[in-house]
Amino acid sequence: MAVEGAEVAAVGRGLLALVGVTHTDTAELAAGLAAKLVKLRVFGDDRGLMNRSLAEVGGELLAVPQFTLYADTRRGNRPSFTDAAPPAQGEALFEAFVAAARAAGVPVATGVFGAHMHVALVNDGPVTILLEA
Repeated sequence: MAVEGAEVAAVGRGLLALVGVTHTDTAELAAGLAAKLVKLRVFGDDRGLMNRSLAEVGGELLAVPQFTLYADTRRGNRPSFTDAAPPAQGEALFEAFVAAARAAGVPVATGVFGAHMHVALVNDGPVTILLEA
């Protein structure tokens, strides 16, 4: 991941989490979602079944703050971001999410809150999952 041409974060085998925050989210919710993500069994076992978690495979997490996940496109052609939390709340809850993932023993690299980021992904498999509380 790069910001202004400089690499700011990278991970090896693991997960990319695009983290969006809305007005009603709390630190407890952020911590709960981080705990769920770390334990989510999405990595293959010896038989190729999705039975192993990020923690079990020794994987890393790249957490990227992404307010645009709350884009409302129901009206017109320009997305509205009024459902996204204000920046101060969004940043605090993103940091709570990251802290909870780290507390679970997973190495976490992060994007830069509020920055224009270039994120590169090598997707190893057809799995994209939306986690909501």
